Amino acid sequence: MRRVAALLAATLLLAGCAEGPTAEPPADPSAPSSPPSAGPRPTPSDPGPAYSEWELGVHVLPRTPDGYGEIRPTPKPLRHRLFPTTDLLPPPVDGEFHADVGPVTEAIRERMGETWSPACPVGLADLAYVTVTFRGFDGAAHTGELVLAAAEADDVVSVFRALFAAGYPIEEMRLPTTADLEAEPTGDGNDTAALVCRAARGQTSWSAHAYGLAIDVNPFLNPYHKGDVVLPERASAYLDRARTQPGIIHAGDLVVREFARIGWSWGGSWSSLKDYQHFSATGR
Repeated sequence: MRRVAALLAATLLLAGCAEGPTAEPPADPSAPSSPPSAGPRPTPSDPGPAYSEWELGVHVLPRTPDGYGEIRPTPKPLRHRLFPTTDLLPPPVDGEFHADVGPVTEAIRERMGETWSPACPVGLADLAYVTVTFRGFDGAAHTGELVLAAAEADDVVSVFRALFAAGYPIEEMRLPTTADLEAEPTGDGNDTAALVCRAARGQTSWSAHAYGLAIDVNPFLNPYHKGDVVLPERASAYLDRARTQPGIIHAGDLVVREFARIGWSWGGSWSSLKDYQHFSATGR
């Protein structure tokens, strides 16, 4: 059930991606990017790729004392993760890039549920609801959605425009909701998302995500790692950054360069921990 799979897609957002890390020297901006990763859409004579045989979002992990799931080895079907994208929003009819930036309406606010409240450090008037076209691992164009700081919205759109043009694949891009907050841990989510109002992991201060100033990109392929902690909890195989399969982010890649162009930093360059999925406007 693909929608159940989505419930754990916000694991890293909910766990807290940043702890005030020490940054390593930035990557050489002239370094070559990875080649475009997504292939063409399947045709009737081409059945398309062999997708991963793993039922997402149903294999519940025991909880640890810190409230997260127990860290487990990456299951074989997820070591080369490949799933099609389920469309929650209508995909672009022409298959081209489209984007829209608008206010967080009452309907959007209702969908967000407890991921935002009046106690959060940013008001709804300072947030924007953004839709962008992204390329799925199925090769098709899909419509994704983010809630983020309104002041950063146009720049973030320009990043995703460049990623779409280059064929960089994203599995899922949807709003985290109360269901994500309440879901049992399965450690296999992969949602690219921005705003969730909560503290940074291990701290009492607000995360950059709480301000809409951070985005996690393909978190299962680009996990958080500090000590024995890996999030998502089944993503340990992707700590091997020598992997070059589509969606994995490396220093100097187009994804890193594009976020750097708008003044956002990458958690994969930190030395006190590694947060390979995490991009933020605050450096945290």
